[in-house]
Amino acid sequence: MGFTPRPGDDGRLRVLPPPDTAALTGNGPYVVVHPGASAPARAWSPERCAEAVALLTDAGHRVVVTGGPDESELTRRVSGGTAIDLGGRTDPRTLSGVLRLADAVVCGNTGPAHLAAAVGTPVVSLFAPVVPAERWGPYGVPSVLLGRQDAPCADSRARQCPVPGHPCLDEVTAHDVLSAVQKLLQPAM
Repeated sequence: MGFTPRPGDDGRLRVLPPPDTAALTGNGPYVVVHPGASAPARAWSPERCAEAVALLTDAGHRVVVTGGPDESELTRRVSGGTAIDLGGRTDPRTLSGVLRLADAVVCGNTGPAHLAAAVGTPVVSLFAPVVPAERWGPYGVPSVLLGRQDAPCADSRARQCPVPGHPCLDEVTAHDVLSAVQKLLQPAM
């Protein structure tokens, strides 16, 4: 916000303390896919999300699908019976715990992307260019930005993409997401 941080404040986002959510997610590593967004211009299609869940699962990742109470039908559809469906089962604090324990989070430019960054989890950002990524992308964590940043809706702040078919996100494939997750999970050299 333009202010100098206090001594000892490194400027990173934080949520303290995230709860233990192993009872919801089970034990072991997992990747979160959050398919929803408050603005349609920021959401990847449900079909693409379901393809990504299937591909991540086939690649050996355990997948947890999250969403708000009004997104339960969406999360059920996207989880496809292969992922853990937490749609409508988490409040913001519980979601922070689910995101904190994830190896990576796949979602649009929406609250969970920023919450994941606040708890230190890498983000695959399905980023529609309606706002500039350099200003509004995940902050302070490793991230991979996917989506056409030169699409017609760039910097439009649109709640709906003005171009039919939503080219800024629909060109992103499940394989792109899998590659991005694998990139984020590679050990630092």
